[in-house]
Amino acid sequence: MSNKFFITSILIATFIFSCSTDKKPSSTNLMSKAAEALKYCKGNNLNTELCILIDMRVHSGKNRLYIYNFKTDSIISSGLCSHGCGNNPWAGDETKNAPVFSNIPDSHLASLGKYKIGNRGYSNWGINVNYKLHGLESTNSNALSRVIVLHSWKMIANHETFPNGTAEGWGCPAVSDQQMRIIDSLLQKSHENVLLWIYK
Repeated sequence: MSNKFFITSILIATFIFSCSTDKKPSSTNLMSKAAEALKYCKGNNLNTELCILIDMRVHSGKNRLYIYNFKTDSIISSGLCSHGCGNNPWAGDETKNAPVFSNIPDSHLASLGKYKIGNRGYSNWGINVNYKLHGLESTNSNALSRVIVLHSWKMIANHETFPNGTAEGWGCPAVSDQQMRIIDSLLQKSHENVLLWIYK
């Protein structure tokens, strides 16, 4: 076996391994989730123009939040999104590859499931805007009492940080200031009862 062939084989194997560990949602999977989300929205009197999808299977240093336009079957915008740190240090990225989820108060973990985006309010973080999240499933039923809200955080970058992760908070799906301005602008344009779905 020549050195050139051996080196080429190593490079190919490395590339395949990196692709398998650098999880990114396929367009087929995202379209499937969007179709499922639209069906849910139609059946539960939620907004049928747009939704927010958050794929927690994706490494936290990669874009995994998608604002999805149901009318055009397309992504309006995408960006980073934090998850909860649990017992790990606040603002670290210890679970960037394998987040843990809980609906238990004071767990400092994010909760999986579908949410209805509620009222706009003041936030001490980011651009000082947040949206209440109403958990619609048993996995996130404590969202309101846990004060789990959609907000921005200056610790979150406007671009992908892989292989580094995104700063982990206390369970809120926090985004960058830039992303929050986009979300806020859309939600203020009479978009009520919008679905936010955190899944893995």
